[in-house]
Amino acid sequence: MDVAIQSLPLLFKGLELTLIITLGSVGIGCIIGMIAALSRLSGKRLLRLLATAYVDFFRGTPLLVQILLVYYGIPVILQDGQAFLMNTFGMPQLIHNYAMPRLIAAIIACSINSGAYIAEIFRAGVQSIEKGQMEAARSLGMTHGQAMRYIILPQAIKRVIPPLGNEFIAMLKDTSLLSVIGIIELTKSGMLVVARTYEAFAIYITVAIFYLVITFTLSRYIDYLERRLKTGD
Repeated sequence: MDVAIQSLPLLFKGLELTLIITLGSVGIGCIIGMIAALSRLSGKRLLRLLATAYVDFFRGTPLLVQILLVYYGIPVILQDGQAFLMNTFGMPQLIHNYAMPRLIAAIIACSINSGAYIAEIFRAGVQSIEKGQMEAARSLGMTHGQAMRYIILPQAIKRVIPPLGNEFIAMLKDTSLLSVIGIIELTKSGMLVVARTYEAFAIYITVAIFYLVITFTLSRYIDYLERRLKTGD
């Protein structure tokens, strides 16, 4: 275990990056998820189709594949798009470096993946509110948008906090997949230490303990928050 103790600074640095990516991805995912959820509940068919296609694709494909698509696919799209504009309209070359920054690719991939799951969480939360509340709000002269903003969404958000916490925990663990594009998060940090010291068991059990401590703490806090919300109801 001496090797694990000596490696703690590197592991803590990896943990810091893991938390940054998780917080950023779930935060952006909440915005994407809210938009997608409201689009799926919209009366406009095109919005429903687009939102459904987005949710189905990103929930139906592995996050690992999505990470690779973002990291390797976006530079190809930019390169082909610029080549088309240059050949068709004679536009000057604006992008010279097509390499995708690893951290940006990581946050984009995790955000759009998280957004698909959060969209379903928000949609379920909105649909869990009794229909009579919308009808009562409309009868008082509110528009549909006002009723959603002032009546439905505040109650729905209160109900979706526990599953949002679970999504945060799931994304925290899924960031380990980012090692495939060279992100030195917690798991990758452990792999680097193992490659140098060959102390696989001690290092990986330490990495597992890091994940366990964070997820256990968050789980207990989510349980506490859920009990408080039920008490409020």
